[in-house]
Amino acid sequence: MFQVKVHRKNIPEDELLKDLQDVASKTAKSSLTTREYLGVGKFSVDIYVRKFGSWLLALERAGLAKEFNRNISLDKLFENLSRVWVDTGKQPSYHTLKQLNSEYSTSTYVHRFKSWNQALLEFEAWASETESLSPATYVSGSIPAINRSPRAISWRLRAKILMRDGATCQLCGASPQFGTRLHVDHIFPWSKGGETSLENLRILCEKCNIGKGDLLPESEELK
Repeated sequence: MFQVKVHRKNIPEDELLKDLQDVASKTAKSSLTTREYLGVGKFSVDIYVRKFGSWLLALERAGLAKEFNRNISLDKLFENLSRVWVDTGKQPSYHTLKQLNSEYSTSTYVHRFKSWNQALLEFEAWASETESLSPATYVSGSIPAINRSPRAISWRLRAKILMRDGATCQLCGASPQFGTRLHVDHIFPWSKGGETSLENLRILCEKCNIGKGDLLPESEELK
């Protein structure tokens, strides 16, 4: 029922390469993604990265093809980084991305952008681009009457809010480092006319967001 993978040190290169070849044979693949290997292989991807320098170099040493899905759009790659960042509340690193339920491996980003640092810089530029959102329909001190923007918050906008608010709840200060789940919240509730715009969104922890519900900000409730 349970299959334990024992942690070993100083595993010989030949043994690591043999396992790559065995997994490729079992799955009838000429190449392997990290996700495909983890479902069958004996060792962690991190061991291959440390031993051979990258997943691609390990595949090459094993005589397997170095294949990538070149059809992944930039939006999908960056939306994945946004989701991982929102879930963890911290910038994904080269060595931790694969441990954070990422849809794509670090190697995918390095292949596309030449380096991990360049991938992060391109992600920051992507998140900073202005989206074609309709202007908010309220001004300070007034309650909006209609919605012009959709309720759904894009991953690009989520990334902006995350970086602006420092990945911490704007009401209680909680962060994912202590197991907190973060949400992106409409300050003026969308159901009451609040817009999906940079100035009307903020980071809240799950507890504060659920507790707030569709209540208006205190400044509006007192009017």
